[in-house]
Amino acid sequence: MTFPVQDVVAEIRKRVIGQDRMVERLLIGLLTGGHVLLEGVPGLAKTLTVRTLADVLHASFSRIQFTPDLLPADVVGTMIFESQRQQFTVRHGPIFAQIVLADEVNRAPAKVQSALLEAMQERQVTIGGTTHKLPEPFLVLATQNPIESEGTYPLPEAQLDRFMLKVKVDYPARAEEREVLLMMSSSDAAIPVRRLAEPGQVLAARSQIAAIHLDPRLADYIVDIVRATREPAPVGLGALGAMIAYGASPRASIALAQTSRARAFLAQRDYVTPQDIQDLAPDVMRHRIVLTFDAEAEGLDTDGVIQQILGAVPVP
Repeated sequence: MTFPVQDVVAEIRKRVIGQDRMVERLLIGLLTGGHVLLEGVPGLAKTLTVRTLADVLHASFSRIQFTPDLLPADVVGTMIFESQRQQFTVRHGPIFAQIVLADEVNRAPAKVQSALLEAMQERQVTIGGTTHKLPEPFLVLATQNPIESEGTYPLPEAQLDRFMLKVKVDYPARAEEREVLLMMSSSDAAIPVRRLAEPGQVLAARSQIAAIHLDPRLADYIVDIVRATREPAPVGLGALGAMIAYGASPRASIALAQTSRARAFLAQRDYVTPQDIQDLAPDVMRHRIVLTFDAEAEGLDTDGVIQQILGAVPVP
């Protein structure tokens, strides 16, 4: 039972134009079981892409609009008393879906973030003292607006670390935007897509991805990149030491290896290349590095730090 990579991508492109990189990252997250945080201004087809992915994969889908007055029970569910039966029953919340879109995730308060954190990490939720397993495959795709801060809550570092990838979504090119205009203005009806895969094929693909060859020298390369965020001096970037408050944890090394294998799988290769690692390093590490005030004063962001490290660490 193979996963039809090229057919799935082509089907998604029927609805989503000009966001190939975002589509690739979403598929990488799905195929590795890692959650994805999408950061971009409104109107860049983030919600449409996630919904289309669920349609093509025949996966259950739910969308949660995060707001400041959201409660944990609105996400995970609650106990309901049935007067006719004189007993409490569990009513599942929208988190009980295979693909969950957490829209504007940084607008919810800490209690809701804690409830979401359990679901993301443990693949389970607790309702009324009872643990309930979430369906597999289970994937949280969260969005946040980078330019609006009013009414938002910074995501805890622990929760950010649970996202395998943080993807910055950019504007489409001019020709792509023109194509979107013509396509969306010609009809109000949603463009139909075919169901090309089943959730079981996603789970089967994960075992195939785990078997993709990662050369020991590339494993060392990954470790060197991640360790350079904590100890930049050995690679000749001693000046970065004052700019980085906290570097990426070993979880980043694991995520970079997993996502690199998934990228090779999408490219229909059975081995990882240095380009796979270099291409995914910013998305894997940008939310796992905490900079100092000195870095902010000099206008240095985490992407700039990662690019310096990639340029300094020798490529095998």
